[in-house]
Amino acid sequence: NELRMMLDTGDTPEEKVKFRPLSFSEVARELEKDWQYRNLIGEISDKTHYEYKIRVKLLEQTFGQRLLHQVTEDELKTFLMNEAIEHSNITANHHLKVFRQLMQKGIELRALKKDPTSNLRRFSEKEHERNRFLLPNEIETLIQAASQGRAKYYLPPLVCLGVEHGASKQECLSLKWEDIDFDFNEKGLIRFKRTKNNRERTELLMPRTRKVLLDWRDHLRFKRSKAKYKEEVEYVFCRIDGTPLKRFDKAFREACNRAGITDLHFHDLRHTFCSNLILSGASLKDAKEMIGHADIGMTDRYSHLTAQHKSVIQERLHEYYQSK
Repeated sequence: NELRMMLDTGDTPEEKVKFRPLSFSEVARELEKDWQYRNLIGEISDKTHYEYKIRVKLLEQTFGQRLLHQVTEDELKTFLMNEAIEHSNITANHHLKVFRQLMQKGIELRALKKDPTSNLRRFSEKEHERNRFLLPNEIETLIQAASQGRAKYYLPPLVCLGVEHGASKQECLSLKWEDIDFDFNEKGLIRFKRTKNNRERTELLMPRTRKVLLDWRDHLRFKRSKAKYKEEVEYVFCRIDGTPLKRFDKAFREACNRAGITDLHFHDLRHTFCSNLILSGASLKDAKEMIGHADIGMTDRYSHLTAQHKSVIQERLHEYYQSK
């Protein structure tokens, strides 16, 4: 095996470092141990940990049985290009991130001498940014559709948190009851923690969001009491036994189908929040603070909507001049 590796890598017998001919899958198992440790100490979220494991399983379908040092830069480049064409640049970049971690782990384990991803570059994601958002009548239709089906108790508050507070999927699933004060100032207060940029934001609860959250809490308490669970649950979105929800993609897709809304991702509800915020009169700076963006550049994508808001003001000015 060592001779085979020397022939493949061009090393000489005088090389003092002793290599280990490990397969792609063997290195992946060791990398998963690192992810588990980083998750336990809070360095990566449950969601990120889960997505890493799913993504490395997908990569193993192509490279799993190969010796790691035999995987070439050209092979990886071709694989990533195909992923970008078939799916999206964003998907290809997610794969590249896992490839890089795996190759670095391979070097650490002496299964690899040189990182084949070192010259690979990320694909541009700018033109793949989604600007899909819902208008108020579509929001109402979606909330009504979410109130039907098996997820009719927990899906409406998830949708409301997205469209009325710009909450991401991660912010929703990591939300705890201790983060919500329903009685603050007779309106309620909610705190979101975004691990993506380590930012926190606190907002007054919107009336509709407050109502559906209270409805969900009452239903959850009723079901747990019926099942004879006595202690309070920690996470807002959890199963009857208190286990936190990991995903709700299928329930959301079914609600969109019932509402007749196509090509909508849950993350588009953040765009819906920002877009309608600006259309209702907020500035880009207001939107930046309320959505939790790290810098105004991330909010600039909504700048074209400020022109539409200004047109409403100009119409009012025109009507004022006409009346005088």
